[in-house]
Amino acid sequence: MADGTRSAGSTPSTTAPSTSALGGLRVADFSRVLAGPYATMMLADFGADVIKIESPDGDDTRGWRPPVDDAGESTYFGAVNRNKRSVVCDLGTEGGLATARRLAETADIVVENFRPGVMERFGLDEAAVRAVNPRLVYCSITGFGRDAGAALPGYDLLVQAVGGLMSITGSPDGEPSKVGVALVDVLTGLNAFSGILLALRQREATGRGSRVDVDLLGSLLAALTNQASSTLATGRSPGRLGNAHPSIAPYELFRAADRDLVVAVGNDRQFAAFAKALGRPELAADVRFATNESRVAHRTDLREALEPLLAGSPAAEWVAALTAERVPAGLVNDVAEAFAFAQTLGLDPVVTTGDPASGRVSRQPATPIHLDTAPAVHRTPPPLLGAHDARLADETPEPRERTDRDDAR
Repeated sequence: MADGTRSAGSTPSTTAPSTSALGGLRVADFSRVLAGPYATMMLADFGADVIKIESPDGDDTRGWRPPVDDAGESTYFGAVNRNKRSVVCDLGTEGGLATARRLAETADIVVENFRPGVMERFGLDEAAVRAVNPRLVYCSITGFGRDAGAALPGYDLLVQAVGGLMSITGSPDGEPSKVGVALVDVLTGLNAFSGILLALRQREATGRGSRVDVDLLGSLLAALTNQASSTLATGRSPGRLGNAHPSIAPYELFRAADRDLVVAVGNDRQFAAFAKALGRPELAADVRFATNESRVAHRTDLREALEPLLAGSPAAEWVAALTAERVPAGLVNDVAEAFAFAQTLGLDPVVTTGDPASGRVSRQPATPIHLDTAPAVHRTPPPLLGAHDARLADETPEPRERTDRDDAR
């Protein structure tokens, strides 16, 4: 489409094609807010039948508004719940609990992110469900694990703080800062998605399901990568450098004549090309700047030399000139500009799904994983609360087949 939107069409199918990578798999999704729903949306995008099991009040994020979409629904909820079906199960009632158990016992995958102990209280824990459904892949997402940290609330901001991310984010002279999106939840959701796929692969070999445990703190610590490895190797925690890099220079934000841009020089060849584009090729021969190590050691002098040069022309001109010299550089876009930029690169970054029955339309970021033989299919908009109660009540899923291998265990 002209605006870079892939459309689901005027009559989208609510079921995935049989050729979908995860077609035929059913997910009982007990998760709420972000990490779990992100993981299950990825499963749904690739064909799994994800049944979102909600309380009568619905997922908390249904009430996180504004902003809202054209239908008045929370855009936060919409961000991670497309391609799913919603059923209301009041676990405090006999009927609601029976429905939830039936869905779990007939699913290929259960995903939950309740506080440890909650699923046990309702007889929906791994042991109880696996006794009926030995092929089940059971994924639990926690904030701080299932042991000593079980009672701690798993909110992204809290984990960014205690997990060290805020200590390395922000200006050296300012306060610690969180990242501008709930990044730890997203990383944890991706880890859950990966773990579930690993467990499904193992099930193919053994005939039996596995338990997948992921937690927000562990996901963040692993994602600290070079900052974590330097701390473990030296015993010294890094500090905040603003937009600068602890090991590379120049690799940061600069102000041009009209707006900000970033320059990400990763090696000495790129720095020589950068200096040439600036009209100051001699900078690359300066003993202070000749190698990356020396540039890092003299980063203040380097910045003082670069700032007035970059301030002399508009940012877009610098980006064009530097890109021509194969020096990584880019404008500091806002979110709308970022989608527009992705479209100019042919990335087709937006998908539109519609519900003909209600007329609802939802525009969301496209799935970033591309399979040539079994691509993601964006079928339906995020479901209204309990939209599929009636249909699911009429469905009687077949019990998961037991195998000889199961019976032998």
